[in-house]
Amino acid sequence: MNKLDYAIIFVSDMARSVSFYRDKLGLPVKFESPKWTEFATEGCTVALHLSDAKKTERPQTAAIAGRCQPGFHVPDLDAFHQRMLAAGTTCLEPPKDQHFGMKLATYADPDGLPITVAERK
Repeated sequence: MNKLDYAIIFVSDMARSVSFYRDKLGLPVKFESPKWTEFATEGCTVALHLSDAKKTERPQTAAIAGRCQPGFHVPDLDAFHQRMLAAGTTCLEPPKDQHFGMKLATYADPDGLPITVAERK
């Protein structure tokens, strides 16, 4: 086993989450249904699954054990960041150069899940 095949993000409102991942992040929809949506991403399928569980209140930026934080790459993080702000997306951490040679920013999806977006330097 050496390749991640898919990542499932459990969501409370499918339509709201599809709108975020499709319209704000720009992921193309591969398949959509009321309880399951997949995006046509390279190398790994990102899927949304409707959850019937209630979200527990935890800090959005906390690194909680058992929680996943999806990460994406874009060619121009500053331009992406401006589009995200214009779309009304919550920014948890604005773009910042990192010591390991990338620029990172973090946004919240509609359920508060942190989404990291990076630009390789």
